[in-house]
Amino acid sequence: MHPPDSARLPDMNEVVGRDDLLLLTLDTLRHDVAAELAAAGRIPHLARHLPGGAWEERHAPGSFTYASHQAMFAGFLPTPAAPGPHPRLFAARFAGSETTAGRTYVFDTPDLVSGLAAAGYRTVCVGGVGFFNKQGALGGVLPGLFQESHWEPEFGVASPVSFEAQVERAERIVAGLPAAQRLFLFLNVSALHQPNWFHLPGATREAGDTRATHAAALEYVDRHVGRLFAAMSSRRRCFAIVCSDHGTTYGDDGYTGHRLGHEAVWTVPYAHFFLEPSA
Repeated sequence: MHPPDSARLPDMNEVVGRDDLLLLTLDTLRHDVAAELAAAGRIPHLARHLPGGAWEERHAPGSFTYASHQAMFAGFLPTPAAPGPHPRLFAARFAGSETTAGRTYVFDTPDLVSGLAAAGYRTVCVGGVGFFNKQGALGGVLPGLFQESHWEPEFGVASPVSFEAQVERAERIVAGLPAAQRLFLFLNVSALHQPNWFHLPGATREAGDTRATHAAALEYVDRHVGRLFAAMSSRRRCFAIVCSDHGTTYGDDGYTGHRLGHEAVWTVPYAHFFLEPSA
């Protein structure tokens, strides 16, 4: 049994303004795959930060990237998979909200990103999937919320080294900031999204993506995530939120993909934790 949400919720009014913030979305990651790999010791770098060594099961706020991120940037992170109401970490000021609690950080702007900018944060997006590639009008909406945004083809879904490239960019961003400047870094990991067959040795393009290649992609991310966590805690304590925006199907009940109402899509892994600064 988890303790009540109110007991597990850090006071975000103390966190905001004191700590750096990281929102890491593992795009398309299924909860069942994430849970299996954590239990089997296959993602040690992520698992060492998960409370109790396990992911929390939550429900996604949307069934595909654009919808889910619009909700998250409005303060609606994935919801605990149990009867609520569940107090939120962040919320726009909204009369009658039943999920805004005393420990919730309340902002007066239309979205969390501009709310944190108003609180003095440098807001930076390192994009991954196509909704962050700025190559068309729609691909510029989500990155446009940030003061600074980055996307390169090497960060995208077709790149076998996407997460390494994203982490390297994040390291450069952190290194270039003045010491006193608080940072909100958002990084959308594209590696789990199709195509992901190239992350599993022996898999082929012809055979395509499977649940096993999806798992291999998470192992690939785990091998490099320590560098990101080290960078984000190199200047001060960092409050990190790591979650999926939605899951995806690989033939489950005949379904393939997402943007549909299936348990494999709406059930996602979630964790939040503090990254303590290096000694």
